[in-house]
Amino acid sequence: MGQVSGYLERIEEELRKNLSSKVPLLQDIGNHAILGKGKRLRPLLFVLSSELCGYQGEEVFRFSTVLEYIHASSLMHDDVLDHAEIRRQRPSVNRVWGNRAAVLGGDFFLSKALCIAIASRNMRFFKTLIEAGTRMLQGQILELYHHDDWEMSRDTYLEIITGKTASLFSAACACGAILSRAENRSVDLLGQFGLNAGIAFQVIDDLLDYTSSEEELGKPVGTDLREGKVTLPLIYTLSRLGETEKKRIQDLFRNGQANEKEYRSLIKLIRENRVIGRIQAEAKTFVDRAAVCLDIFPSSPSKDML
Repeated sequence: MGQVSGYLERIEEELRKNLSSKVPLLQDIGNHAILGKGKRLRPLLFVLSSELCGYQGEEVFRFSTVLEYIHASSLMHDDVLDHAEIRRQRPSVNRVWGNRAAVLGGDFFLSKALCIAIASRNMRFFKTLIEAGTRMLQGQILELYHHDDWEMSRDTYLEIITGKTASLFSAACACGAILSRAENRSVDLLGQFGLNAGIAFQVIDDLLDYTSSEEELGKPVGTDLREGKVTLPLIYTLSRLGETEKKRIQDLFRNGQANEKEYRSLIKLIRENRVIGRIQAEAKTFVDRAAVCLDIFPSSPSKDML
């Protein structure tokens, strides 16, 4: 992270500046939820993409906060929907202040993001963010529709993560080019770069839910399984089982009859069922697709960092 540490410090500084509110509770929620241990990937992608396209204005860091506020807003809402109690290795906003405060806090930071974005006076920049927000919501609703759907296909899974995660990655990169007044081809290629990088990110994040530890992940292992979210590790594991065993497991977990031991047993089955390498290889294909999108850009430190 040494190469990008300077960028991250500037992003963090702008996040602090823009968090001010006359309502003490909103200030507390912002300090807790936004100034936590976030990776700042989305604002960082925005800054690097704008730099790649030749933008040199200092306000790039202020506009980058839009991506983090939108992301943080979606996480606050997600945690309410999922009844999550841990986020980024600390209690979630809804656990500390309750669901109503979490929903309203998420709404506030989304409004904060849009206020900053409109100050760019760039309607394409603003429109791209709004469209990404719409796709995020569509992905979330599709995920909700397929809650506990143990027959879900890989294609549906990819459609969900493309909407709920990759669309904001894509917008971050495309908006960096848009702010730079780059040509349409650069905007499109950086949008595709972000889309493929975002898919790879979510595929690996979902894999880590089964293979990592709570300390590394910042939330309990197997959270997706317990919340009824069917992701690629489960989809691929089920596809390798015989129909009788598959139906037994489906019925057990669908009907809410599984106990803690059975959850641990299924997580162990997924870890040992030779799907981890397959998923890592699949994520790598999206990484490779993302990298190809950068081929037209001249060599530069920002290209290397992307």
